[in-house]
Amino acid sequence: LQSSSEPSLFFSSKDFSLSTEKDGHATSSDENQERGNWTNKSDYLLSMVGYAVGLGNVWRFPYLTYQNGGGAFLIPYTVMLALAGLPLFFMECSLGQFASLGPISVWRILPLFQGVGITMVIISTFVSIYYNVIIAYALYYLFASFQKVLPWSDCFSWADESCSKTKIVSDCNATLDGEIIHANYSYIASNNLTCINDSITYKPVQFPSEQYWNKVALQRSSGLDETGHIVWYLALCLLLSWMIVGAALFKGIKSSGKVVYFTALFPYVILLILLVRGATLEGARDGIEYYIGKQSNITKLMEAEVWKDAATQIFYSLSVAWGGLVALSSYNKFHNNCYSDAIIVCVTNCLTSVFAGFAIFSILGHMAFVSERPVSEVVDSGFDLAFVAYPEALSKLPVAPLWSFLFFFMLLLLGLDSQFATIETLTTTIQDIYPKVMKKLRVPVTLGVCILLFFLGLICVTQAGIYWVNLIDHFCAGWGILIAAVLEIIGIVYIYGGNRFIEDIEMMIGKKHFLFWLWWRVCWFFITPVLLTAILVWSLVTFSTPSYGSVLYPTWGTAVGWCMIIFCVIWIPIVAFVKIARAEGNLFQRIASCCRPAANWGPYLECHRGERYSHIVDPKKEKDHEIPTVSGFVY
Repeated sequence: LQSSSEPSLFFSSKDFSLSTEKDGHATSSDENQERGNWTNKSDYLLSMVGYAVGLGNVWRFPYLTYQNGGGAFLIPYTVMLALAGLPLFFMECSLGQFASLGPISVWRILPLFQGVGITMVIISTFVSIYYNVIIAYALYYLFASFQKVLPWSDCFSWADESCSKTKIVSDCNATLDGEIIHANYSYIASNNLTCINDSITYKPVQFPSEQYWNKVALQRSSGLDETGHIVWYLALCLLLSWMIVGAALFKGIKSSGKVVYFTALFPYVILLILLVRGATLEGARDGIEYYIGKQSNITKLMEAEVWKDAATQIFYSLSVAWGGLVALSSYNKFHNNCYSDAIIVCVTNCLTSVFAGFAIFSILGHMAFVSERPVSEVVDSGFDLAFVAYPEALSKLPVAPLWSFLFFFMLLLLGLDSQFATIETLTTTIQDIYPKVMKKLRVPVTLGVCILLFFLGLICVTQAGIYWVNLIDHFCAGWGILIAAVLEIIGIVYIYGGNRFIEDIEMMIGKKHFLFWLWWRVCWFFITPVLLTAILVWSLVTFSTPSYGSVLYPTWGTAVGWCMIIFCVIWIPIVAFVKIARAEGNLFQRIASCCRPAANWGPYLECHRGERYSHIVDPKKEKDHEIPTVSGFVY
């Protein structure tokens, strides 16, 4: 074990010693008077549900289901939940609750891998920058819905000649005097001729909602090379979104834990309203059949791509390996049943995805019916679903502004929930590094983080902003998280010891029968790491240069993306190298010492340590106790 009196690498380790003063958001009823706890279990569960259930449940899962065999896709989706999603989710919840530490400091469990925690926090920082921009888009459309006529319902003054609510026939074949001729449609119509079936060619047109999204909302430039000016109303919406986040988190979990009662629950009310309204519309049945009905294709299960999509969706939907699960769980009471929590949150997340699909496809089916197009032509995912296809569908309903307001209000709440947890991850990390500062200045520090991230996000509300949002999402929210997840499970299961970790969990939830742990052992020791590694390798092999629609990114843009992901993961080898260099003995002894838990690893409070962790020095009793750090990060 490394000496607990080892000096800091760059800073005085006394700056990072555990303080016995009560945290600014701790109350007298909290078990942990130094860090604070959730006021009650429902605060925690709703925060976790809000964190896991995000925009992807609405704008990605339904599309994947339609694309990968309809109802048949639920089979690989459920299998991947059991084999990959739930095991990693349970592991992270247990890890954070056991140590009562954030995603960086929790790596006292394995100092060599502390860089994994740093990677998680940096990626969460990048993601929080662009994720709040998406929330700003939702805010803009929310405000735009307060009009009698939705501004994207028709081709108004901002539209060009290619804008049209219906298809425009360009030319076709027709029969004239017993001969088949090919002519433009104006000639066919002026001579009262009829186009022959399957010979009609349509002009390329853009629907009003698409042009409104590009020309008005984004003022989108031609590419990443053309930055343009800051779109002022998007900047104001971004500022408002950060103000909402800052206000919800000004007292940490004590304030955010109350806000989520509305932000986590009300989206379900809106989804139910949209589903009921959609189900009463003509064409809704066609949309739902495309989603999960007659279009179900069981033979799709033979395709590896379907299983990859299911595993990827589960992995990202549950928000594992971002650091947020560890951070939120670190405020639990030590004997909280984190096992049942993990089951509840994961099942709720998946059921929400399925439920959202019905609400989305019922209204898209009606849109296809009204516009006389097949459902496959109106279905989309991501930005095109949320800000083009679905708004267009809503604009065709009676009382369209009401339905538009409800939809974008739902997107706003779904985004805010996830953003709350992401920023709480960052402030929890700061609290672990500078506990004395956070005890006195929690509100200024939280607001400072929000202000800094607001200014960093301004590049994403320029005319080229959507390209930056897509670029960060393409690189940072992909491989970096997979790399962190693979190393996390390998480090804990194979180096720290899976059976040892199970004993730690049993200190919290009680002794369990061998058969209870059999499934978790099989997943943790073999299935989950193999699946995550396969997804990572697949992602690397099938990598394609980023693009937004038909717009390709310049070479320097792709290079910036690579620099971002390298900056995120480079801390893993750097911290490992520094740890090994500072250890004593030959190379093998150095590596071995860095693969052992730190001297201060274990339950945060002395009353929970028992005999297994009785060796930990209690900072309350040892005045000069110091915690070794690397680059100022507590492990």
